[in-house]
Amino acid sequence: MAAPSSQPRIENSVKRVRVLFGGKYVIDTIRAKLVWLKPNYPYYFFDAADVPEEFLHQASKSVELDTYDLVVGTRKAELAVTKYLQGDLAGLVQIAFGAVDAWFEEDEEIFVHPKDPYKRVDVLQSSRHVRVVVNGVEVANTTKPRLLFETGLPVRTYIPKTDVRMDLLKPTDLTTACPYKGVANYYSVQLSTGETFDNIIWWYRVSLPECGDIKGYVAFYDEKVDTYFDGVLQARPGQK
Repeated sequence: MAAPSSQPRIENSVKRVRVLFGGKYVIDTIRAKLVWLKPNYPYYFFDAADVPEEFLHQASKSVELDTYDLVVGTRKAELAVTKYLQGDLAGLVQIAFGAVDAWFEEDEEIFVHPKDPYKRVDVLQSSRHVRVVVNGVEVANTTKPRLLFETGLPVRTYIPKTDVRMDLLKPTDLTTACPYKGVANYYSVQLSTGETFDNIIWWYRVSLPECGDIKGYVAFYDEKVDTYFDGVLQARPGQK
């Protein structure tokens, strides 16, 4: 099966998809669509017949689309539902992923967005010598990295904390979420000079099963630091 090559790309999902909001499943269907509006990942769309009208309060109307508030009892998610009227998406309905309480594929909850069926995430143990330098200061030095290969994205290097200058790391309040890896926490690097490099390191206190091997390891934004593999300085992602 070939990967999507143009947008929007629409495919039938083979999974039962349910959407929970206000204590009710406002969607429960085996006819969901995976739609790529951009290359990185798909969204779930639904046939209009699978979206109960009792939960929809129209907010706006145009030639191209109708927009609705999603309402269950006293709960309201404003402008959370879009029904497309023209083009390839005509007759399909999209619910904003973060506007509801939970999404389920079969009986498993999913987070952030649906996983792309054309993407792989592999974590491989390596013995390559990796050094990470921040503004001339070595912050990590290891021969036990774990390399994360994710389709379409730069390779990320995860380093055991025992091989990192933890005295230079300051935890921050930032968190981000990934449907493949879980919820990430962040560190800033504060050098003895007083210079601070905000949120340039992330790690997973608890990682999802397919990326369990990166649990507790830290990764640096290679775009913001100097990374050496076996003594060779690597080009920063995005640089030639």
